[in-house]
Amino acid sequence: MRSRVITLLTLALLPTMLWASGNTVGRGDLSVSFEASHSNTQMVDTIHIKGPLGSLSAEMLLPKGFDRENGRCELVILLHGFLGSKKAAPLGFLARMLVEQGYAVLRFDFDGYGKSEGAQVTNTVPGMILDARAVWDYASALPYVHRIVLLGHSQGGVVAGMLAGRLEKAGTPPAALIQLAPASILKEYARQGRFLSAHCDPVNPPDSINVYGFKLGREYILSAQTLPIEEESAWYTGPVCLLHGTSDRIVPISCSERYHQLYRNSEFPRIRGTEHLFLFHRQKVRHLILEFLSRQEE
Repeated sequence: MRSRVITLLTLALLPTMLWASGNTVGRGDLSVSFEASHSNTQMVDTIHIKGPLGSLSAEMLLPKGFDRENGRCELVILLHGFLGSKKAAPLGFLARMLVEQGYAVLRFDFDGYGKSEGAQVTNTVPGMILDARAVWDYASALPYVHRIVLLGHSQGGVVAGMLAGRLEKAGTPPAALIQLAPASILKEYARQGRFLSAHCDPVNPPDSINVYGFKLGREYILSAQTLPIEEESAWYTGPVCLLHGTSDRIVPISCSERYHQLYRNSEFPRIRGTEHLFLFHRQKVRHLILEFLSRQEE
């Protein structure tokens, strides 16, 4: 009964996630502008980063009072999931938690999502990896950043893993990788022509299908069927933390189990009773992530 309630709650949140991922035109081809706002614990800069297909809407969150001129900090790049956005669950909670503990956070909307330029229908996972690489390049050039960690949720976890592998190959690996419910199952779903509420012919998909109001394009479906998810992710040799809830009804926990087998240096604490958006047992999630990060600094 509890698992059914959790599943229904997750689905009930999808309209909110879709609203947050509505396609909004960005501001210029390359405008790295800053619109600073402040709270009791953080400073927030609105940033626009040039991606391969247009401007990517992003936010840099810094601990309150951080000195950009003389300070040095560790940066965590957050990568959102399918139908999500840079502020959708669970990234909002994670961003606040990390900044409160002294980490800088860079979160962004993928091309065609949230406030980034581009169209939903042309978005693909290979394109998302290029988006994430553009954000990585931007972050790497910041003088106050000395280490970068990649943290991805669901589909964003797949992108984070593949990007980490590519960066390892290039000789510039992230300091660590955190994957929350990484949705490697998307490759199997694409081969079946099955995406949550929508179905299609996987061999000859239409120009687009409607997934809870989100337009998923033909190229997304076809390219996802041949993604080298495991091959490229396995290139990464650094520390990995895999988190997955035992009550996840969107992405099976076997996805994280498979990743755990692939990596050379990974840990995989299962979180009993937690669903796909990690709405439950947040203190447990908080403890596991912060404890993992603190060990990488030793």
